Amino acid sequence: MQNRALIVGASGIAGSNLAEHLLSKGWAVSGLSRGRTPVSPGVHALTADLTSADVVRDTLSDTDITHVFFTVWSRQATERENIRVNGAIVSNVLDALSTGRSKLKHVALVTGLKHYLGPFEAYATGAVPDTPFREEQGRQKVDNFYYEQEDRVFAAAKRDGFTWSIHRPHTIIGFAVGNAMNMGTTLAVYATLCKNTGMPFVFPGAAMQWNGLTDMTDARLLARQLEWAANAENARNEDFNIVNGDVFRWKWMWSRIAGYFGIEPVAFDGVVRPLEGRMQDAAAQWQKIAAEFKLAEHDVSKLVSWWHTDADLGRDMEVMTDMSKSRKAGFLDFQSTPDAFFSLFDRLKAERLIPE
Repeated sequence: MQNRALIVGASGIAGSNLAEHLLSKGWAVSGLSRGRTPVSPGVHALTADLTSADVVRDTLSDTDITHVFFTVWSRQATERENIRVNGAIVSNVLDALSTGRSKLKHVALVTGLKHYLGPFEAYATGAVPDTPFREEQGRQKVDNFYYEQEDRVFAAAKRDGFTWSIHRPHTIIGFAVGNAMNMGTTLAVYATLCKNTGMPFVFPGAAMQWNGLTDMTDARLLARQLEWAANAENARNEDFNIVNGDVFRWKWMWSRIAGYFGIEPVAFDGVVRPLEGRMQDAAAQWQKIAAEFKLAEHDVSKLVSWWHTDADLGRDMEVMTDMSKSRKAGFLDFQSTPDAFFSLFDRLKAERLIPE
């Protein structure tokens, strides 16, 4: 029997890379999203207001799904609202699929390292566990919509008898357009602006990120772990961290990104210079670059997330992850982080989103 996936959030970084991977493995793939950006070719597109139980139920009424992958969240003004809205998204989908004819076998939920760090409004303010983060460290004693989403999955699994897996990536590197949390493309656009305007390629973050160890997650590696966990006996009803498997310091990575674009990196001088405060002219500058090089996207706001990159690179604490649990269970895949960046940059060029 063919595996039939429903990817909730199929147009984002995690969702679109997962869709491409599953299609390459012979899966039938449907993508449920709000319809703001297109899904990958080969994906059966389903559009719905994910916060409306009635709309989601009607949209999924004729679907025949074996696996659900949640790769989406909707950012709200407060964590209480995050809990209400994002918890409802999970329940709305799983309730819609909870029918007598349902053949649902497995549900995977992608969250992230704010499971250990706490949500944005209480970020790293509690008793943050020691790094590297391990699954056994459990939950923080703060409100967190990740915990609500997990609990909704657990309750539906108990009701309907499917297995589940939880996946916690660090910052994701991957191809997607119109995504609000997209460091790789943001850095590519920043480097392109520096190259074409003479602006110095200054590290925007904090001393801890420049000097300390960190890691990241390639969206393609996350996709491979998601498929593995959907079928592996050792992955049933388990939570897993997912990072590339190497560690680096930004003072090392910064020069390699600069080298790819043929620009000079500027050594960090101890002053934090967030991108959001320095990119006031980026929209107009990008329009000129896009016109000159005949790029596919002239609106820089559809490519970058200055705020998210600032948040990641501005952390005053070490953030890195242990992969032992996943490896012991049988997932042994690895991805070089520099290669992940370079592969993304190559694709951005091929898609005419940055100049050759």
